[in-house]
Amino acid sequence: MFQSIGIPGLILILVIALIIFGPKKLPEIGRAFGRTLTEFKGATKGLVSDEDKGEGENPDLTTVEKKQDKSGDA
Repeated sequence: MFQSIGIPGLILILVIALIIFGPKKLPEIGRAFGRTLTEFKGATKGLVSDEDKGEGENPDLTTVEKKQDKSGDA
């Protein structure tokens, strides 16, 4: 994803962020971004583990299967 940016582009982005937000606000923004990523990773891991647990159980009939059952009964 960020392979085409390169070192000069990354330095330019950091300098622009430093100019816009200032040296006092930049660490706070970095911490908030890190916390957000951590929460996002935890949430996605929770969703994936819930899906894995659900696959082992017998799922209810899907809409297609219900329609087939109704048409077969008539």
